[in-house]
Amino acid sequence: MAEKLTKELKKLILENMFVKNYKRMWPYVKPYWFRSLLSVLITIPLGSMDALIALVLKPYMDLVMIEKSIETAWYIPLVIIAFTSVQGGLTYISAYLNTWVGTKITNLLKLDLYKKMLTFETEYFNKRNSGDVIFTFNNNADMACSGLISNLKSFLEKFFKAISLIAVLFYNSWQLAIVCSLVLVGAFLPMSTLRKKVNSVMSQSIAADSALLTAYNESYAGNKTVISYNLDCHQQDKFKCVLNNVFNLRLKMLKRTRWITPIMHIVLSIGIGLAIWFGSMLILDGTITAGNFVSFLTALILLYTPMKSIGNNYNSLLMSFLAIERVFDVLDSTPAIVDRKDAKQMPNTHNKIEFSHVSFRYLPDVPVLKDINFSVNHGETIALVGNSGGGKTTVVNLLPRFYDVTEGGIYIDGTDIRDFTMKSLRQNIGVVFQDNFLFAGTIRENILLGNENATQEEIDKAVEMAYLDDFVKTLKNGLDTQIGERGIMLSGGQKQRVAIARAFLKNAPILILDEATSALDNKAEAVVQKAIENLMRDKTVFVIAHRLSTVRNATKIVVINEGQIVEAGTHDELIKIENGAYKALYDMQFKTNNNK
Repeated sequence: MAEKLTKELKKLILENMFVKNYKRMWPYVKPYWFRSLLSVLITIPLGSMDALIALVLKPYMDLVMIEKSIETAWYIPLVIIAFTSVQGGLTYISAYLNTWVGTKITNLLKLDLYKKMLTFETEYFNKRNSGDVIFTFNNNADMACSGLISNLKSFLEKFFKAISLIAVLFYNSWQLAIVCSLVLVGAFLPMSTLRKKVNSVMSQSIAADSALLTAYNESYAGNKTVISYNLDCHQQDKFKCVLNNVFNLRLKMLKRTRWITPIMHIVLSIGIGLAIWFGSMLILDGTITAGNFVSFLTALILLYTPMKSIGNNYNSLLMSFLAIERVFDVLDSTPAIVDRKDAKQMPNTHNKIEFSHVSFRYLPDVPVLKDINFSVNHGETIALVGNSGGGKTTVVNLLPRFYDVTEGGIYIDGTDIRDFTMKSLRQNIGVVFQDNFLFAGTIRENILLGNENATQEEIDKAVEMAYLDDFVKTLKNGLDTQIGERGIMLSGGQKQRVAIARAFLKNAPILILDEATSALDNKAEAVVQKAIENLMRDKTVFVIAHRLSTVRNATKIVVINEGQIVEAGTHDELIKIENGAYKALYDMQFKTNNNK
């Protein structure tokens, strides 16, 4: 039996589960190594004091119960009280140190995960729901650190307690100690099968918990849709299904792991029974005294009692190790879009931007763009128009490398944009989307994202050029007005003007306008369009427009349908092409407007 346990322990070491994970965690523990070491060292006296309490019972029993001599044993209760008091104080100090160290380590790990998250490309997030992202970059760190620290403390405390109590067992009776130690070894054997059983259910549980988080996020972000379509019952039914799945997986995990605790209860109870039976025989033949036996039995119960629940601790520790492995799988992963080794800084001036034989696919064998070719000179405006879903937005998403081209290349003054560092490339590109994301905070904080070092004069100029000044003057706190999460306190037009002011402060030489006015009413569009015209001055501009009236003055208009360029030219050139794609779009829009 002992040989089998040794083989299992060797197997664990070879698998490197414990050593590997602690080695990976060391850089996060290192800044707090002293407090970490102190929290570990405290477990030595904390675990050993139970043995001292058990040990003093021998002279107490022999002196008081056998020899009836209370005069020489009066100090024993005081010793027990003193030891227990010290143990209580150490327990508090240990809990404080473990919480302090555990939280610090968790925060460091979360910071690195957050930094890693910010390096991933847009497609990474397109393929995952919000629950997956939150679980991957937040919850895994909590599971990895909190479970690791608390269970490590528990294991070390129980380890030193076991060592000291086993010493008491051998001190009182080596015969009994050997029997009870063999029982203890047998109780640990079932734990060797836990990892495989946990592994198979863990990924399913994570997916279920992620779905739970996604359900909350969707109901929060889509609350207006839920209300307007009376989807409360529909959402409740979906949520019940998610909860049922979580419930079933919790039970599945319990069935595969928690059987160890009752097994250990049974095995260890057999050990206590054997100790009582064999100990009684040893007392009767005079091998040990009653004091030896009471001290032995107390030490044995103190040893066996925490061991009954060590299976649960091991299970939790195993889950922490699996969480650590998931964390470092993420930290070790490489984003699909990264800087080349010899990438250089992009200058903040340019003469020409060229799309050369550009093709792109989101999925293999499903082309989105096919052989796109056009160029735009500095200071020119190029408008991309065409039917919905034709690939216009995909074209401009390739320029700041939200995605990388599948074939061909995009060149700025003859240099492939992949040869520039992403940071310098994106610093030279300003973007105003159809639905601009505003962060929780104030108007000022959101505008300053364009240039955190902007002076008050520059901020005021940006606000003025974005036609935001009249609105700001109506607010009690002006630019320091809180706008809520995602700018919920602002109208669509106000959000757009904040985004335009932000782009003004960035002052990038290349500007992308992606349907920047399509979601606005006529009045709001007119104001925002004036702000956009201010923003476009002296810049190379890419405009995606649904309303063709806004692009008539573009230097070049490119019509993209089904991922291909079907026409290109000025408004006057394209409108003269009979049965042309641009003329058909233009006539359709203006006939619709005239019929209103």
